[in-house]
Amino acid sequence: MPGTYRPIRCLSSALTLLILGAMLGACSGGDFGRTRDDLRSDDMHRWIGAEATSSIGARPSRFQLTDEERQLRDLAYPLIEPPRSRPAWKSVFGDYKPIPAPWRQNVAFDRTTYGRTLIDEPHRSHSSRYSQLIEDVRDDITRFEPFFASAIRVIDLDRKRHATMGHVSELTPHERADAVARMQENSLIVQWVQQCLERRVSSYRWALERLVIQAPDSMAADADRLISELAAQTANPPVASRPPFGRAISVRG
Repeated sequence: MPGTYRPIRCLSSALTLLILGAMLGACSGGDFGRTRDDLRSDDMHRWIGAEATSSIGARPSRFQLTDEERQLRDLAYPLIEPPRSRPAWKSVFGDYKPIPAPWRQNVAFDRTTYGRTLIDEPHRSHSSRYSQLIEDVRDDITRFEPFFASAIRVIDLDRKRHATMGHVSELTPHERADAVARMQENSLIVQWVQQCLERRVSSYRWALERLVIQAPDSMAADADRLISELAAQTANPPVASRPPFGRAISVRG
């Protein structure tokens, strides 16, 4: 009997680790904060267009998304999600959720939220807070070009779609309505991202000002330079963005 004790114990330990690993894999959002594959879908960001149009009282298009339109929505989500809007542990569990469009009356923008979260979260030193701010701003700068490159392609295709509609034979009212709704969706998504970028710049500036007051550091100069770069890009987007029906969202700061 003593000779069989070790193999049984090893087998039991292996089974325990296997079961534990399966349980963790089932409840986790994915490795290193990635959303689980079974939570992903090609159209997982389709709701962005529907939310944008419904927020101003319009009907979403029933057309399927083109590859370019799908990419536009995929690239838009990281820019419309408020920076550091969820604790780090929630990212591990795939805390993905829709976000209300800025045209809804009950959406209030607080430029201090990002900075308070950054300052209140536990950090090893004040320099790590500066590092996090710099990383967040740099991430937005990195995302800027791919999103607007996608927006340029989508808006250009929509111009061609609009020019073609008058030459389509037997175009039904429903087809026309869905085509117009899709073009409006795409335009609203670009406007949504533009407004979110303006808000992010305002939030980053508030956070930097508070960090300089609480813990002056030479890293502030790098953060200020990056925020100014993002602000300059945001002020001159490659695609013109106009508020729908004149309902502009003002951002101060």
